Amino acid sequence: MIDPKWLRVDPDRVRRSQAARGASVDLVDDLLAADEARRSSILTSETLRAEQKSIGKDVARASGDEKAALLARTKDLSAQVKEATAATAEAEARFSGLMSQLGNLVLDGVPEGGEDEGVVIETVGTPRDFAAEGFTPKDHLELGEALGAIDMERGTKISGSRFYVLTGVGAQLEIALLNLAMTKATEWGFTPMIPPALVKPSAMEGTGFLGQAAQDVYHLPADDLYLVGTSEVALAAYHSDEILDAATLPRQYVAYSPCFRREAGSYGKDTRGIFRVHWFDKVEMFVHCDPVDAEDWHQRLLGFEKQFLEALEVPFQVLDVASGDLGLSAARKFDCYAWLPTQDRYREVTSTSNCTEFQARRLNIRGRFADGVRPVATLNGTLCAMTRIIIMLLENHQQADGSVRVPEALRPYLGGRERLEPIR
Repeated sequence: MIDPKWLRVDPDRVRRSQAARGASVDLVDDLLAADEARRSSILTSETLRAEQKSIGKDVARASGDEKAALLARTKDLSAQVKEATAATAEAEARFSGLMSQLGNLVLDGVPEGGEDEGVVIETVGTPRDFAAEGFTPKDHLELGEALGAIDMERGTKISGSRFYVLTGVGAQLEIALLNLAMTKATEWGFTPMIPPALVKPSAMEGTGFLGQAAQDVYHLPADDLYLVGTSEVALAAYHSDEILDAATLPRQYVAYSPCFRREAGSYGKDTRGIFRVHWFDKVEMFVHCDPVDAEDWHQRLLGFEKQFLEALEVPFQVLDVASGDLGLSAARKFDCYAWLPTQDRYREVTSTSNCTEFQARRLNIRGRFADGVRPVATLNGTLCAMTRIIIMLLENHQQADGSVRVPEALRPYLGGRERLEPIR
């Protein structure tokens, strides 16, 4: 959640942020009213308790009719305190409920607009001209089936639509990508992690995935646990309810985990192959840091993502994501879109978000700084979403004979192999 002080000192900034997100501006006025009611209720309760405490001392010194009157007042105050306490709890609950709906404050400079209005800020690499090479590129599924790398038919048989099995060289390719990603991240100072893929509601709520994103989340009601759509959830909650010493910041983590998404609302989109699936594995970077360093860390995470894509020799663009497509927690987000030859366009493969103090406030993660104890900032960045990176490797590095060239950076993790050869 945002710092409540912004509602009081600059509500117009909060209104502008909501408007930029395409979210409810009226929510700000509802919050102002709820905050006033909450503070008024707290004041009433504290005033009554103070009087109750004062009368308690007077009763001990009084006698006769005076004592009887004081005892009667004590009884009346007790009832009022009970009523005021209940009213305060109700006011706090209403305020908290409304605050949980409020998105993070959009940072200055974020382009306004919706999903398709992000701004391209950089293009790296040049897409191959397959026509000049004398052949028409095949899509990743045709290539993957010929390589014996992807089995959609049996994946569907086992689990239903939007499921798959990586077989043979496909499984080896994921393991190679995992090892490359973890090696790179470790060189950059990240601590490798393998966190749980099942988390409590508090972790999911704290990272902002039970609001507008709840429709994409898998829930296990019998256990009241959620399957994560990203290991960001576990890595954020890792330090929940903790106070971190400033000298230990930043905390850099990189996790490998399965991710599960309902893909609600994507009916009919990307139904062929493994681009949009219900389960995939991912390597995710995460940082807890001093808020003053958050924007610098955001650029660093983007830089790591770019280095990884460049190592895989895949052309890509960097987008400054528009305000209406940030999600609840991000104050700014950069996406990398890699070139997909058979669709003749760039498609999203990585994302990095600066969530400022938003998630830390919800998860009660604080730092002990020279100026006192206050919330830290959290940031996340995808290093390798396996299925989409495999797609980009197969399509961008395919050869006329159906083989696929292995980028040099990946070869040490595939036993030195330079090409993936068709088996049928």
